[in-house]
Amino acid sequence: MQENYNMDFNQNITINTTEESWITSPSKNVLRIPLEREAKESGHTTSVVKYSEGASFPHHPHPKGEEILVLEGVFSDESGDYPAGTYLRNPPGSGHSPFSKEGCKIFVKLNQFDHNDLEKVVIDTKSTPWLQGQGNLKVMPLHSYGAVSTALVKWPAGEKFLPHRHYGGEEIYVMSGEFKDEHGSYPAGTWIRNKHLSTHHPFVEEETIILVKTGHLI
Repeated sequence: MQENYNMDFNQNITINTTEESWITSPSKNVLRIPLEREAKESGHTTSVVKYSEGASFPHHPHPKGEEILVLEGVFSDESGDYPAGTYLRNPPGSGHSPFSKEGCKIFVKLNQFDHNDLEKVVIDTKSTPWLQGQGNLKVMPLHSYGAVSTALVKWPAGEKFLPHRHYGGEEIYVMSGEFKDEHGSYPAGTWIRNKHLSTHHPFVEEETIILVKTGHLI
């Protein structure tokens, strides 16, 4: 995988990760699907990562933080075990030695925090209550700092949202169901990055849950 992959934030990008091939990492039995990547093994990175049963990764630092949502299985490190549905933020300057006894799949973003964003966050999204959002949407806020916000959003079947503009951009990972807009359809496992001031008119036909991050692409 080349360096500077999908790092032009003025481009809209859509990747269905279920159609991508896993590639190897420096650690045996840990595979990944890079989505955006600044350098070979450092810098700004967003990936889906798969740990085989018993896989581990050597201790490594997070110079500008690490953000994880556990998609399947149980992800672990020396601080604890994080089952599917766990949202985890390790702040700038932290480090750990991750592993998975039973295997797991995670969505992970590396080295993308403000240097003053030092809060460690662990949220079990399976037990955290949903809040009422706009229209019939349900929202689960996960983290915010300055103009940047991360949340899960649940769309009920048949929901249509107002056309809107993304100040600071919008990044989506489709957790379940199928997200749609006038540009296409995005099944579970799809990663979408919409640039600063892009617009769309989203809707769903079936219940759909998405991970959404906004305000970070300027």
